[in-house]
Amino acid sequence: MNTENKQPRVIVFSTPTCPHCTHAKSYLRKNNIPFKEIDVSRDQAAARDMMRRSGRQGVPQLDIDGQIVVGFDRRKIDQLLGL
Repeated sequence: MNTENKQPRVIVFSTPTCPHCTHAKSYLRKNNIPFKEIDVSRDQAAARDMMRRSGRQGVPQLDIDGQIVVGFDRRKIDQLLGL
């Protein structure tokens, strides 16, 4: 457990046209969780990185402190963020 920085590191791999991505990002904003967004439709290297991490192509994918969540799985997201 990282006691110095309690804020989790969150990366959202998404595309602009994905409604589930929009939902996931607004959920994080609503809960005041800062995140870095990576548009995999514009960044092929990031898309390959996302695939390497999860073995999956679908978006959204959230990397929460190194744990991958594929899709908007609110229960798993809440669990990893302690919400």
